[in-house]
Amino acid sequence: MDLDALRAFVQVAELASFTQAGERLGLPKGRVSAVVQQLEAGLGTRLLHRTTRVVRLTPDGELFLERCRELLAEADELQAFFQRSPGALRGRLRVDLSVAIARRFVIPRLPEFLAVHPQLEIELSSTDRRVDLVHEGFDCVLRIGSLDDSGLVARRLGELVQLNCASPAYLRAHGTPRSLEELSRHRVVRYAPAMGAAATGFEYHDGERWRTWPMASCITVNNTDAYQAACLAGLGLIQAPALGMEALLERGELVEVLPQLRGPALPVSLIYPARRNLPRRVQAFMAWLETILQPALQ
Repeated sequence: MDLDALRAFVQVAELASFTQAGERLGLPKGRVSAVVQQLEAGLGTRLLHRTTRVVRLTPDGELFLERCRELLAEADELQAFFQRSPGALRGRLRVDLSVAIARRFVIPRLPEFLAVHPQLEIELSSTDRRVDLVHEGFDCVLRIGSLDDSGLVARRLGELVQLNCASPAYLRAHGTPRSLEELSRHRVVRYAPAMGAAATGFEYHDGERWRTWPMASCITVNNTDAYQAACLAGLGLIQAPALGMEALLERGELVEVLPQLRGPALPVSLIYPARRNLPRRVQAFMAWLETILQPALQ
């Protein structure tokens, strides 16, 4: 059975699109369609339902997809079986990280990783949007916050401490809050990953459980860079991971407030598909990522 045909089928199934699969594989849409049709003919069953708008798996296609993923992972492992030196890892890695993690930790040290594994090619997505790991074809994703994915494997790496911060200009204009009650006179910068979604207020622990204190706001943002920028501009208080805030606090551009009422620590997890045999390149990258992040986690 042609492994390239299996890879083409997996891409079409995961992306639900012959066009996008062709772009990912560097092949014309018609060629991808022909390859999948030949695969179906060889198997004697239909793997995909096709309409002008939708491509979806048949029941046989769902079963075949899982076995294909396992087989391709094993083929990658077998290809490198006699090449166990670190530099023997090859292929493409498609990963997604938060903007702050990518900018602060991963990209500056990526040359070290690629010097050891020069035959790897990395596609690095950095966004605060929660990507669909399977549908968008990621090998692994680093998530900050609670998890809600099913059918995926999660490896918890640690937690990020959160701080309450404000700019000196905001504090001069509105005063420094000393208690929850005083927050009624203050504003918060709201964060909502999707515009129009409910945004939280000020989170705190009352000694028994986590609660949210309602606060006024004049702005809602949907990414961490804008969240931090709004705070620096004096638009309100923020509750954000200490990661990436240290330099701003040291320079006095931001000030920590209400340290006794810090928000909940945010879990940091690696998410990857539930496969029996992950390719060695994915295992190597995740191990390296865990190593460089450990100093920042608790």
